[in-house]
Amino acid sequence: MKKKQLSLIFSDRYPPQIVLPLLDTLSIFVGGLIAYGIRFDVFLLHERYVLALTCIALLVLVINSMANSYRAWRIPSIFQMIGNLMLVWGAVGITAASLIYFAHAAERFSRLWIGMTLIISFVMAGGARILVQLGLQHIRLRGGARRPVFLVGPSQNVLDVAKGIRSASWEGHTIAGVERLKSKLDEHNVERIVRRIIQSRAREVWICVPLEMGETVRTLFYSLRNHTAEVRFIPAFEDMHLLNHRMSEVADHYAIDLSVSPMSGMSRFLKRSEDIIIGALISFLILPVCIVIAIGIKATSPGPVLFKQYREGSNGRCFKVYKFRSMYVHNEESGKVTQATKNDSRITPIGAFLRRTSLDELPQFFNVLQGRMSIVGPRPHALAHNEQYKELVESYMRRHKVKPGITGWAQVNGLRGETDTLHKMQRRVEHDLWYIDNWSLWLDLKIIFLTIFTGFSNKNAY
Repeated sequence: MKKKQLSLIFSDRYPPQIVLPLLDTLSIFVGGLIAYGIRFDVFLLHERYVLALTCIALLVLVINSMANSYRAWRIPSIFQMIGNLMLVWGAVGITAASLIYFAHAAERFSRLWIGMTLIISFVMAGGARILVQLGLQHIRLRGGARRPVFLVGPSQNVLDVAKGIRSASWEGHTIAGVERLKSKLDEHNVERIVRRIIQSRAREVWICVPLEMGETVRTLFYSLRNHTAEVRFIPAFEDMHLLNHRMSEVADHYAIDLSVSPMSGMSRFLKRSEDIIIGALISFLILPVCIVIAIGIKATSPGPVLFKQYREGSNGRCFKVYKFRSMYVHNEESGKVTQATKNDSRITPIGAFLRRTSLDELPQFFNVLQGRMSIVGPRPHALAHNEQYKELVESYMRRHKVKPGITGWAQVNGLRGETDTLHKMQRRVEHDLWYIDNWSLWLDLKIIFLTIFTGFSNKNAY
């Protein structure tokens, strides 16, 4: 009992909004002190280095707050926390270096000290997060630090949510009570449900109902207005293949975004910055490879080096996608695109290698620099395939809410190459929509990293 009380005190009375900023600030100053000792063989900080550490700590707190990194302990995974922390520390390093440069203070601060301070403090802050999160997860799995939840809704909806609670036991939720709704609520039923919730001592109430039962949500929420339990509305979205389920405020009203692109505002800026910086770097590195491939194509078959074909981009705008030509020049029937198959006679000897290793897609980095494609996103399909599948695969065209990509979530999960069955296309679209719904800069970097090891070579690519 004492162990449970101690864990609850830490996770609830000392939330991450308090603990994490303290850990980050402590990591910065301790890391700066250690780095100063390594660099100057003395641990008594000069006053200007104390000022520098204060500025770095403030930058960490501000950027972390802007990135919404100081969230509840129960929600983010360890990899997500460390990934966000890495991006924050990177942004802090760039900002600090820029401030020192423009203030003409480069001669007054050791660059080695700044670099070591950021590395040591990142390791300390990340290590502290891992230890705390692992400790809390261990306590929750053993029955401690649990938040009792009362579920209200139709039987199937409540059952689905209960399964989710059990499968994510590391989050520390436990079911304090269940009310299965079988008919429309009346005043007597509402009073009875409220009494049951109070008696259960639930810390949270989850209203698990379909969207059409909005009146039930309003009634229950109003009835619980004078109670301290946290109330969440968990709508049944399972039967609706939506692009995203975010909340937004438009025309002075709250809205659930059913089909709205997440690539807007700061997200669009980050996405484009990622494409320009990484795209330019990769384009420079692959230039010698592209020259060798171009010479090989010209030497082994007649025709142009590049293959150009119209594809549909974001918001339905068409553009020319570039690839290295991997087939002999041939005429395709108007309005028809024949996918490459195994042992396809149209593929040139060097083309087979290019397609198998995805090297034929290297010219698409020029599409990225043009702003017509992104490094990561749903792969653009031929216009004829769009016309074919948009009536067969639900929400197929919602892939075009964002820019198409050179690689994507579907590709690193083995869904590339020929889509010769409807099931394969459905799975690819499901992965594309999941990516759009869950986009983050960290997810893009993860996909790029996985592409290096899994995306260049695939037995399904012909």
